[in-house]
Amino acid sequence: MDMAPDPALKTGIPGTMPMGQAERWAELAADAAEANCFYTPDLLLPALAHLDGQGVRLVEAMHGDMAIGLMPMSVERRYGRLPVRNAANWMHRHCFFGAPLIRRGHEQAAWAGFLALLDETPEVGNFLHLSGLDAAGANAAALEAICFAQRRAIVEIKRYDRALLRSALSADEYWETHVRSKKRKEIRRLQKRLAELGTVQSRTLTDASDLISWCDDFLTLEAAGWKGEEGTALQCRAGDSAFFHAACAAAFASCALHFLRIDLDGRAIAMLVNFRHAGGAFSFKIAFDEALGRFSPGVLIEIDNLHAVQGDAAIGWMDSCAAVDHPMIDSLWAERRSIVQYRVALKGNGLTRARRTTAFAAADIAERGSAFIRGYRTA
Repeated sequence: MDMAPDPALKTGIPGTMPMGQAERWAELAADAAEANCFYTPDLLLPALAHLDGQGVRLVEAMHGDMAIGLMPMSVERRYGRLPVRNAANWMHRHCFFGAPLIRRGHEQAAWAGFLALLDETPEVGNFLHLSGLDAAGANAAALEAICFAQRRAIVEIKRYDRALLRSALSADEYWETHVRSKKRKEIRRLQKRLAELGTVQSRTLTDASDLISWCDDFLTLEAAGWKGEEGTALQCRAGDSAFFHAACAAAFASCALHFLRIDLDGRAIAMLVNFRHAGGAFSFKIAFDEALGRFSPGVLIEIDNLHAVQGDAAIGWMDSCAAVDHPMIDSLWAERRSIVQYRVALKGNGLTRARRTTAFAAADIAERGSAFIRGYRTA
């Protein structure tokens, strides 16, 4: 096993990589054991450039001249309420999945490489905190296996389920099977009422000349709703808007962007952005005209999305990237994906090993105490 020459690789200029590195990682992404669009160059480079990525370390595991693993990593000064320094897979505010890119067939070797590098680097902190992994995915299985083999402590902190679309049924069959008849009838009624207001058109982005205007339309539509009022819409921060434009442009160029909209008399009333990767896709952002909320435009575009996904043999599944118990998408998609967090012990020598052992034990105590308090309050 060969590692990257610098275990704490950093980008020299945010959003750029050394010559050949981006190409190496794009090739790795194409052969990944587990899809994660957020760590492909299409989305990772814009995130590094525009989303406070200056302190991110890009940890790369190599086998000879071949990259077998990539994990964007940050060093956090706190772990919950504890002032304990720790390494973490970098999940910025618009990243909804945290599985490192690992080459198929090299899963355990890549994790062994990541952990060895972190073991040898005291400044990264006392343990590794991993968020946003698929509990049933290749990454989690390989991580647990290598920790068992190395007698390395690993703790599952929490998990939750979110909606996933994965079915061999056609869109119509899926709709009939998984959505209640009363809801289907109500949706048909809303579609008819909306059509009475003007010309309704569903479209998918195919022309590069429309990309910028579609991105601008999405930003405007999202900012006009509750996210704009709360200051969480992409348009509320210049860096977020720049990230969105750059990510969509890069993904479109590599045929990874799946961008849908519904127009009423030529004006967007619902838009949905998805990113494809490795036979699947991730539903990134949705926006709709809240003034037309009585027609459920968000549900209507999800119906279009259902037909698009189930009608595309290149998309075998789609992760909703939704919050737990999301009332809308949970009522439309029947499958679930379990998302898990881990805390993994790091080794070392001398004082570093002692410090890391103490910090890991302190985190154990804090988490047990927090779980006890939660249980007491809900009893």
